[in-house]
Amino acid sequence: MKPSPLITALQASGHRITRQRRVVLEVLEESQEHLDAESLYQKARQRAPRISLATVYRTVAVLKQMGLIAEYSLGEEHGHFETVPETPHYHFTCIGCGQVVEFDTPQVAVAIQELAEREGLEICTVQFSLTGYCACCRAGRGR
Repeated sequence: MKPSPLITALQASGHRITRQRRVVLEVLEESQEHLDAESLYQKARQRAPRISLATVYRTVAVLKQMGLIAEYSLGEEHGHFETVPETPHYHFTCIGCGQVVEFDTPQVAVAIQELAEREGLEICTVQFSLTGYCACCRAGRGR
């Protein structure tokens, strides 16, 4: 079985891979959701009941610092995490029901490149997210 990219990257940077840290990494890699720290902790506890919330936060902090996961606010006060995708994508969050829609569009990348060239910028991170109402919530609001 091929080791996960997160585990490989952590090992290569000299970080220990404890059983609890491995569980957090597995949950992040397997999740199809944007997990906040509490959700990540609850899912990890199903696999490792003795894991602490502090371990989850420390692991997330290391992964963010290394650029292996991204944090998004998704219309809430707290962050949601996902592994960094191979290709950029963006988020729409419904403020009615909380649904998150991921999308990609080459036009965003073109606009970013044009801005960087025009202003002489080096852009390191892009977080582009939209909020509004999904079709179901719009229908319920009479729009």
